[in-house]
Amino acid sequence: MFNFQLRHNYEFETHRTGLAYASTSTAMQDDGTTVPVMHACGHDLHMTVLVGTARRLAAKRDTWQGTLMLIAQPAEERGAGARLMLADGLFERFPRPDYNLALHASAELPVGVIGYTRGYAMANVDSVDINVRGIGGHGAYPHKTKDPVVLAAQLILQSQTIISREISPVEPAVITVGSIHGGSKHNIIGDSVRLQLTVRSYSDETREYLLRRIKEISLGLARTAGLPEDLLPEVRIKDEHTPSVFNDPALVDRVVSVLSGELGESSVQAVPPVMAGEDFARYGRTEPPIPSMLFWLGTIDPDRYSAAMKSRESLPVLQLGQ
Repeated sequence: MFNFQLRHNYEFETHRTGLAYASTSTAMQDDGTTVPVMHACGHDLHMTVLVGTARRLAAKRDTWQGTLMLIAQPAEERGAGARLMLADGLFERFPRPDYNLALHASAELPVGVIGYTRGYAMANVDSVDINVRGIGGHGAYPHKTKDPVVLAAQLILQSQTIISREISPVEPAVITVGSIHGGSKHNIIGDSVRLQLTVRSYSDETREYLLRRIKEISLGLARTAGLPEDLLPEVRIKDEHTPSVFNDPALVDRVVSVLSGELGESSVQAVPPVMAGEDFARYGRTEPPIPSMLFWLGTIDPDRYSAAMKSRESLPVLQLGQ
């Protein structure tokens, strides 16, 4: 039995293309702010494929056997959809699959091409909120304060050394500070700075290490700055964790063999893993584990893709020594 999963989600993004079909809709986020909304990941394409797959297989029932389960899952971007569906008894209320398959639209492959990866294909993703606290005062008298802006700047730079000096150079890991907010006026030293981080890895061991070190460095810098224990930073790992996608190599080989036979070997290409996240991984992490595979569906006009590749090949190559 196969669990073939495709989703339909909304992305909160600001539209900048100027195209005639651009979305003009807005929606309210959980924090009460109103933002523009549009389809940004091609999930409308996913639903089209889901419906098309269902119709095709239903029309050819006499050519295959087994049980097919199609999942239309929401809330992938927030790491909530798969988790909540499993918590609601997805594999108890419905048949437990022998294999999980999913596809995602790709903006890096031409139409008609399938991309696949053996092993880790997508990353663990964690969102971390840090409230860096200090002792405010006048900008003319910094020696009478504990400046949280300076402390936040140290934390941002120090967190990058976790990647460059504590994680093996061949182990993928990313720490990105996506948001920083603090202060209210040029000459005022405030009493807090809020940081929002995205933390990404492949192995669970590396994930745990990154999260632990971010907290240790946050607390250590504050103590070094002379802040009392009641003003140490608040480090909160949000309940949005998305586990890494691991494509079962044996299942990949089986699927690639079938796809290559149907589409031709030139239309089925190995692609490198990415550090983006996808909560499809949760379906394979049940007990016992279920072999899973996520592959990519090319969406770029072949002529545009070829032109882009030629443009890239024409760039000068700088030869460097050791």
